[in-house]
Amino acid sequence: MRRLYTAALLCALALGAAAPSPFSAEASDVPGGAIGAVVADFTLPDADGRQHSFASLRGKSGTVLIFVSTECPVSNAYDARVEKLAQDLRARGVHVVGINSNVKETPEAIKQHAAAKKLTFTILKDAGSVVADRLDARVTPEAYFLDASNKLVYRGRIDDSRNGDSILSNDLRDAVEDTLAGRPVAKSEARAFGCSIKRG
Repeated sequence: MRRLYTAALLCALALGAAAPSPFSAEASDVPGGAIGAVVADFTLPDADGRQHSFASLRGKSGTVLIFVSTECPVSNAYDARVEKLAQDLRARGVHVVGINSNVKETPEAIKQHAAAKKLTFTILKDAGSVVADRLDARVTPEAYFLDASNKLVYRGRIDDSRNGDSILSNDLRDAVEDTLAGRPVAKSEARAFGCSIKRG
């Protein structure tokens, strides 16, 4: 019996060490992209090819990851709103990071788009949609808010208006405000809408 227990334990340890995941969780069986998941470090390049670890971009009070596109009209309609969000939150210790996972959108296109739209937040190129797959991101724009402990507390849409008119629900901002005030997030998920991420 002891031999069987030891063999099972060694097998479990070997399987756990075989493929480190960019997600960990204090509770077992919490999948990456699920509310409560803790995102471990990853590294992606920006449009100039400079590598950035996620740890180096995180804010001390939290981090917003937003999957974006240079070609999706819905994502583009949110550019100014995301830039305003990034500026508003930066002074409060929350950083906004864009991630482009569309296979055909090149680093040069990302760089030109950011310059044309005057986007100041960092945008990373997720070649192969590795991070998008791990977070189960489906559309652009799609937002993920991680608290100071790097735990995912909100995922989904930025707000409820494609073109910015008649916004009735600022879902992402509300989640950030709840967290910064020390309150549980009232709405942790809201279905994102936009263009599908083109994985190739």
